[in-house]
Amino acid sequence: MAIKIEMPKLSDTMEEGVIASWNVSEGDKVQAGDIIAEVETDKATMEVEAFDEGTVLKILVGEGDAVPLGGLMAVLGEEGEDISDILDGAGSDSSSSKEEVKETASSEKEETTSESSSGLTSPKSEPSTDSTSDNGRIKASPLARNMAEDRGIDLGRVDGSGPGGRIIKADIENYKESAQPAAASAPSFKSLESREVKVSQMRKTIARRLSESKFSNPHFYETIDIDMKAAMAARSSMNEANEVKISFNDIVVKACSIALTRHQAVNSSWHGDVIKEHGDVHVAVAVAIDEGLMTPVIRHTDQKGLAQISSETKELAGLARDRKLQPEQMEGSTFTISNLGMFGIEEFTAIINPPNACILAVGAIRDVPVVENGEVVPGKRMKVTLSSDHRIVDGAKAAEFLNTVKNLLENPLSMLL
Repeated sequence: MAIKIEMPKLSDTMEEGVIASWNVSEGDKVQAGDIIAEVETDKATMEVEAFDEGTVLKILVGEGDAVPLGGLMAVLGEEGEDISDILDGAGSDSSSSKEEVKETASSEKEETTSESSSGLTSPKSEPSTDSTSDNGRIKASPLARNMAEDRGIDLGRVDGSGPGGRIIKADIENYKESAQPAAASAPSFKSLESREVKVSQMRKTIARRLSESKFSNPHFYETIDIDMKAAMAARSSMNEANEVKISFNDIVVKACSIALTRHQAVNSSWHGDVIKEHGDVHVAVAVAIDEGLMTPVIRHTDQKGLAQISSETKELAGLARDRKLQPEQMEGSTFTISNLGMFGIEEFTAIINPPNACILAVGAIRDVPVVENGEVVPGKRMKVTLSSDHRIVDGAKAAEFLNTVKNLLENPLSMLL
């Protein structure tokens, strides 16, 4: 009996997935547990495994195609089995994509055999192979087109190393922009070409979730200035004595975690008729990647030391940049911290990460003159801004939380008590 392979729900916020790659082709035999495809979700690139054994009778969507949850991706069954009823039921979209899917499956084979022989690809001058078809359309595999769009690469400037000059995955990976010869007489004002960038699944989800947060949750903002001299001295001492290097962000995470145990309203979330006050403290840390923003979660931060917080943060940030985070590593946060201090940003406001009640925006440590004992002396100051959901947190509660964070950072030894 034929078995439908449908788009699974790979994360809690997933609405559709994009086929990043197929690991099988039509006619291949698979066993239960075999990884048959990789799917790009709103959060990460995940593997899709087969839960039954059989022969791949039909692949219905190509690499780079978006498939809604539950959408038909492929069909398994016994070799030679009639699956016309399934294909008819898949709708007109599947019939229109049959030729494209067939081309995609074969193009992946072509890419696999061609990658090892593909050399460094540079902008065209006199290409050895023509990647343009008779009708003027550039010949490229769907995966190569998707990668080129994501990276902003003009396919017209890429030499194809695949059969018939077709542009394949390796050509995009190896493409490097080289300096173009200067024009003999450049105009005073040069018009730069505009381009359209395909919106990734991650960017769509970021847009949807943060728009919902901004327009559904009544935000308000409070900023406090913190003396960081003592925290800087404590960090230097700890880093001299330990192999694990502590960052200022690690110290902020620890200070916020302690403060969250003292100010329950900030460690809460809105659930319609009830406000859930979380017993655990799980802090999400915003990590910037090329495609957008990811928020891996460090769990039970109030119970962990700075060294453990630092190690886990570095590990999770690395996984985020490699797009290897698992859904469970990005779920369950009760508070979020976003730090742009390393970019020299002194102060900013952040949009709340649902379903959290608050998010803390951390700015850079600044050299400023301060008055101490009636004298002007050099100071080290850092501004942090708390964005709060006014349905859950009132102004006074937010101010009390910020003052606790300030006192902990200005007296870092108190975090050991």
